[in-house]
Amino acid sequence: MVRAYTRRVEAPMMGEVAVPPPDKLACYAGLGVLAALQVWPLALVVTAGHVLADQHMSGLAKGLGEALQSA
Repeated sequence: MVRAYTRRVEAPMMGEVAVPPPDKLACYAGLGVLAALQVWPLALVVTAGHVLADQHMSGLAKGLGEALQSA
């Protein structure tokens, strides 16, 4: 699934880069801290949960959108 983030920054040697919303940045920072502290099992479980939650929420949003279009 491709997401269109509205915030973009110009990064040296990379060009324009999309920046995720602040709540996702906080999650990524927390996962980075867990990885830096070498708490890999917890970091993997949290990442898997985050991915599954994103997929579930996108499915709900898609279903709601289709229901609104047919109404």
